[in-house]
Amino acid sequence: MSALILIVDDEANLRMTLAQILSARGYSVLEADDGSAAVELLRDNTPDLIFSDWKMPQMGGEELLQHLRGEPRLASIPVIVITAFGSSHTAIEAVRLGAYDFVTKPFDLDEIVLAAERALDHASLNREVVRLRHRTGQSPHGTGRLIGSSGPMLDVFIMIGKVAETDSTVLISGESGTGKELVAEAIHNYSQRKNKPFVVVNCAALPENLLETELFGHERGAFTGAIGRKAGRFEQADTGTIFLDEIGELSPNLQSKLLRVLQEHAFQRVGGAETIRGDFRVIAATNRDLQACVREKVFREDLFYRLNVVRIAIPPLRERRSDIVPLAEHFLHLYSGKNGVAAVGFSDEAILLLQNYFYPGNVRELENMVERAVLMARGRVLMPEHFPERAEKNGEKSSQRSEIDLLSLPFHVAIGELEKRLIEKAIQEAAGNKSEAANRLQINRRLLYNKISEHKIDQ
Repeated sequence: MSALILIVDDEANLRMTLAQILSARGYSVLEADDGSAAVELLRDNTPDLIFSDWKMPQMGGEELLQHLRGEPRLASIPVIVITAFGSSHTAIEAVRLGAYDFVTKPFDLDEIVLAAERALDHASLNREVVRLRHRTGQSPHGTGRLIGSSGPMLDVFIMIGKVAETDSTVLISGESGTGKELVAEAIHNYSQRKNKPFVVVNCAALPENLLETELFGHERGAFTGAIGRKAGRFEQADTGTIFLDEIGELSPNLQSKLLRVLQEHAFQRVGGAETIRGDFRVIAATNRDLQACVREKVFREDLFYRLNVVRIAIPPLRERRSDIVPLAEHFLHLYSGKNGVAAVGFSDEAILLLQNYFYPGNVRELENMVERAVLMARGRVLMPEHFPERAEKNGEKSSQRSEIDLLSLPFHVAIGELEKRLIEKAIQEAAGNKSEAANRLQINRRLLYNKISEHKIDQ
């Protein structure tokens, strides 16, 4: 018996296209134009899989997911959310409410078929397991700072949605500047501890003796200058979350003490004998390869396994170039508002420069670049000259980009860039002869000269 798939979307053409593709693969298909119509169909039908849009006029994907999770008969049906609104909040919220997968428009039809096959395989193996518990509530604050709709970032958002409501220890890895603290904050904000403390400790910022008292607190007289009892960060995080950034920098002594805290959720203040027990969730982050540190015997293996219950790897910005422009636009509006200047936008040349840059400092470096450019431009369109010289030089070195990188650019910018490359290649192959180059391009010389001027091509 073929699987039954329900398609819920207010775009009739999209529904028809999906129905044709899935029917051709042997699946039976039902269609609904919004969540309310889907609910009516679900009274008499129990599909094996649901494709659902997120934004719909009557009942959207969020409400439909909530309805499904509230019905025992429907709760285990895998749902794949399809939307043009590929924000971090949408992805996290969809998965948190039980969505099996999340894809953004426009999408590849083969990708949709593969997603359906994966979801159906999963459902057939584990039909009675509800993937995530149903929970309602308002959107937490702060998640808007997690920006991205690229495949690698959607994977991160899906992981956040999966682990947020658990109390499992999470290890976040990634280069400096990728946004590890933002991910930790998002996990906290989407958890049941969201209204409790979120305590941040940078393990690399303090020497060992100060870091120990910072983590565990101290009693009066524990050392010179300890004139009173002080609660440590683990005490402050009680009922909430403690985020240990740069965990790979801990000394062997503190690694040993942290291991006990993770095992027993108990510790002693410096200079004290009382054992203090706490209810806190631990999230740690590192820009180091902790497995390599374990092999080199500079990080405890048992502590690594205690921390590495759930791993979330944050991709560097250079591996998710389609997120560069949305991030840059976010920072443009942010710092334009902070500095009281109009957020005009980026020139096409500035967008190309940003897309070409390598970003050794990742998102934090992009943020600094845009902030500086906003101050330099003072309400004018941001041009290449408003960005640091290192970005301009890097852009020049990276001008010979592969065609696939054009897909990360806005459409009109990508077309202009491709046009420029074709003209440069034709002139090069014609040894600088413009008439010959025009012949190769099958255009007249006047148009060629206009394009050379338009694209500022060196002659």
